[in-house]
Amino acid sequence: MTTPTQSTSPAGAVQQAFVAVLKADGPLKVLLGGRDAVYDQPPEGEAYPYVRVGEHLSTADNDHTSFGREITETLRVWTKARSNKQGTDIATRIGQLLDHQVARVDAVLRPLGHRCVTIRLEYDQALTDPDPQIRQHVLRFRLQTQQLT
Repeated sequence: MTTPTQSTSPAGAVQQAFVAVLKADGPLKVLLGGRDAVYDQPPEGEAYPYVRVGEHLSTADNDHTSFGREITETLRVWTKARSNKQGTDIATRIGQLLDHQVARVDAVLRPLGHRCVTIRLEYDQALTDPDPQIRQHVLRFRLQTQQLT
């Protein structure tokens, strides 16, 4: 029995997959003011609303024959509004695009040497910024990936 060789962490690939899936969605683009406003790092002075695919935590989820990772990925929806409605609408659409949508993420991961086993939305939290005009929704997704051999 040969031991598989571990490749690089798929966390960066997961982030790429999230950006690709979200930017490809027409209804989300409409909610973002007709812009492809999904970023790893938004440009300085970016107009609201926008989505930032941000922090992640990646932990080993290996077995004796393969390498896997459990990844939590955080997305932040930023709006400039006095209510949560706009952010809630955007967050809801993101949930529809990613929660339990293994095939969408898997299509981006496979060419990079990994597959998506599961993906689920853990939470969506609405927050008020110290600036009362700015709202933030924090979404956290949990994924299990497996390295392709």
